[in-house]
Amino acid sequence: MSDNDSFDHNSDDVAVAVQEKKPLLKRPPLYKVLLLNDDFTPMDFVVDILTHFFHMKHEKAVTVMLEVHTDGKGVCGMFSKEIAETKVHLVNEYSREHNHPLLCSMEKS
Repeated sequence: MSDNDSFDHNSDDVAVAVQEKKPLLKRPPLYKVLLLNDDFTPMDFVVDILTHFFHMKHEKAVTVMLEVHTDGKGVCGMFSKEIAETKVHLVNEYSREHNHPLLCSMEKS
């Protein structure tokens, strides 16, 4: 037995194994990925973004697109920080490549 093993000895000289308390783990915070409305990006392009990058079914994508159109912004999903940052980058890059001003952003939820 090495000196690193943790054992307490009670008064009867019986060795009792002592296990350290496991650290409490917190779930990482989630971030909302949002699409922001503009007056130039076609609605069909927004639906395509939602189905391609966020894997939404067509009906759900249309609902979110209408939310973006009427409320000024719409939630595309909730993700860890790294995934949200990646999605925002990919959507914005894709929009620019297709000459649309559509803006994707994220905020901590």
